[in-house]
Amino acid sequence: MDLTRKLPRAFYNRPTCQVAIDLLGRRLVRAGPDGLRAGRIVETEAYVGPDDRASHASRGRTARTSIMFGPPGYAYVYFIYGQHYCLNAVTEPEGFPAAVLIRALEPEASVPGRTDGPGRLCRALGIDRSLNGADLTGAWLWIEEGDRPCEAPLPPEQLATGRRIGVDYAGEWAARPWRFCLRGSRWVSLPRPAEVPAPASMNAR
Repeated sequence: MDLTRKLPRAFYNRPTCQVAIDLLGRRLVRAGPDGLRAGRIVETEAYVGPDDRASHASRGRTARTSIMFGPPGYAYVYFIYGQHYCLNAVTEPEGFPAAVLIRALEPEASVPGRTDGPGRLCRALGIDRSLNGADLTGAWLWIEEGDRPCEAPLPPEQLATGRRIGVDYAGEWAARPWRFCLRGSRWVSLPRPAEVPAPASMNAR
């Protein structure tokens, strides 16, 4: 596998929706005892601040969510439905709880099993709670530039958006179009969002 540069911490210290879009096309890499496993990120979801009723942070700072309140560029890994791990990248300045859920990957290297969903990709890459709090610029779990240089934005014609999945309990927040996908990717999880462009502004809180 041809490795490229890791994304720097400054990449994550920006508005969460913009980070979620800019993560598309990047390469997620897990270093484990059997070598490197990697995949191209094709789907993300943004969770933005304490007022976002779909976010774990809406319940306040707890032992579980404390990493979301910490500095950007760290992994927030949680267990859900008693069977799945989910990987998030913490974003924005320390003290403002926000993160991007990595929802789907296109497999690239030594990835067994399906990766079209947050639980499936964590299982395929061997990501579990032992990586909760891992430095995403470190040696065990990181994200690389992938398709384009760090500073290069995703071309708008490659982006599709939709409402987030499984957060109907969040009221009006459930309708926020904060799910982002690479348009036309067959690795995006179901149900796939409508192939429509993103709204003009994605940074509103």
